[in-house]
Amino acid sequence: MKLSNNYPSLRDKTVFISGGGSGIGACLVEAFYRQGAKVAFVDILEAESQALVSHLQALADENRQHGAVRFYPCDLTNIERLKQIIGQTEQDLGAIAVLINNAASDTRHNFLDVTEEYWDQRMQINLRHQFFAIQAVYPQMKQLGGGSIINLGSMSWYESQGGMPGYTSAKAAVLGLTRGLARDLGPDKIRVNTLTPGWVMTERQLTHWVTPETALDIEKNQCLKDSVMPEDVAAMALFLASDDSKLCTAQNFIVDGGWI
Repeated sequence: MKLSNNYPSLRDKTVFISGGGSGIGACLVEAFYRQGAKVAFVDILEAESQALVSHLQALADENRQHGAVRFYPCDLTNIERLKQIIGQTEQDLGAIAVLINNAASDTRHNFLDVTEEYWDQRMQINLRHQFFAIQAVYPQMKQLGGGSIINLGSMSWYESQGGMPGYTSAKAAVLGLTRGLARDLGPDKIRVNTLTPGWVMTERQLTHWVTPETALDIEKNQCLKDSVMPEDVAAMALFLASDDSKLCTAQNFIVDGGWI
């Protein structure tokens, strides 16, 4: 990992990340772990998540400055299970100071084929769990005297990307969730922001969606021609979670190389 910034305010804080087993989520888990935070993450991908924990524990053997990490298997469509894990995290690692609502699924789908059941599933996977995770961590953050909530958005709907209306609709709604709850939670010194990645070169994107044609489109549209990597998103998340961003709330922070 090439990130160089160190945020002392993150050391020993409990950070909860959804969808932390792969892609951007796995990078977030490692980034906060390297800051000395106590990181709890959930994912439906158990093998990948266990491998990440083993990797981080190996880092700890080399450098005692790292934090702690816990993985809890969870299907985020099961809200009761999510709430139970958030409560268990408080018992295991301490009250949650940072929540990162990262988990999502950008599976492509034709709008003509969408059923009511599939639409509801897209909302459950991409939006609903964000709200209920916030609701569940609120008492813990209030007890701490403040906290930082980071909701992952998407640049897809900004650029009118078609082929996945369930995903783009849910991700557009994330901004409304952020701004409304920033007002509600502000009196308790809990900050709520959206972090919007551009087209990030994760393994999933490279194997599923990035073709020679789309790669040219990405290069054409970004002001900065370097690839957006998971670490670029993690760098912004570290700042938004730290005390350095103590007066940043209700905002949308875009990391996309200048596309939108």
